[in-house]
Amino acid sequence: MTQSRDHGGGLDAAVARYGGARGDWLDLSTGINPAPYPVGDISADAWTALPDQGAMDRLLGAARAFWNVPDGAAIVAANGASAIIAKVPYLGPARGEVYVPTPTYNEHMAAFSATHQWVVAGPETADTHVYVHPNNPDGREWDASNIGGRRLTVIDESFCDVTPACSHIARAQDPGILVLKSFGKFWGLAGMRLGFAIGAPETLAPVTRRDGEGDTNHATLADLLGPWAVAGPALETGARALMDMSWADATRTRLKADAARLDKLVDLPVVGGTDLFRLYEVADAAAAQEHLARNHVWSRRFPYSKTWLRLGLPAPDRWDQVAAAVNGLR
Repeated sequence: MTQSRDHGGGLDAAVARYGGARGDWLDLSTGINPAPYPVGDISADAWTALPDQGAMDRLLGAARAFWNVPDGAAIVAANGASAIIAKVPYLGPARGEVYVPTPTYNEHMAAFSATHQWVVAGPETADTHVYVHPNNPDGREWDASNIGGRRLTVIDESFCDVTPACSHIARAQDPGILVLKSFGKFWGLAGMRLGFAIGAPETLAPVTRRDGEGDTNHATLADLLGPWAVAGPALETGARALMDMSWADATRTRLKADAARLDKLVDLPVVGGTDLFRLYEVADAAAAQEHLARNHVWSRRFPYSKTWLRLGLPAPDRWDQVAAAVNGLR
């Protein structure tokens, strides 16, 4: 089982191909909030000392309050949600069948592919299911009927902070339910690398780890992530941001308005999306991406569709550049 791993970003390659200085370009190939949380001052201790348990406890407490995590669920923080995704195949048996409805974020299937002992199966037989909720790139939301009833159900809610009422976090205390959260998207600080796994203690541990000789031993997800899984500046900034409910409320309002503004400006059929990215139907995605690139706007297209083009939101002072670039886009 193999899985290609295409992503947004790659702006340096676009600059090299189409010219201009990097600062002239507008990267709309990702679904990251373009008006990030104001980091503010970070203590010198966060940079110079090894992260301590007190800082981790503050972060996890803020996360529990922000997402209304049930008392029966545990939380593990890591260096980005992708670090957790890579460990999910080890949450249980050494091999099995997995169902990941596509198209979706490709790191989930890539993680199972990397173990070489998992096979793709249909939803009826697979005992491990993965749902990206809302889905990337089409924004599909999965209802409660898809959650639970099997050994492990992973719910990747990396883009759910724009619509918190849709979250399945209340199920995180149920055995076999694992909810993933990403800090980088909604707060716009993807470079900080911060993510969370939320689930019942028995879901997060034990983890089956193979020693190469066919034997198994058990460790928690936190054990597999290793010591100091979150950097000191991320611990401090993450806790501060998660406690700032006023900023979150104002940001949701702004993102909703900006998503509607982008739809009106682009004036193309909307396939789906969230308030952090929009997915459009175009006649030729490759030609549309090139049209935008010649105007120094980078977009996202997908290897499985010749007509889907995804755009993130521009920063507040870059709307004029978008308007100029989309002129004539069809």
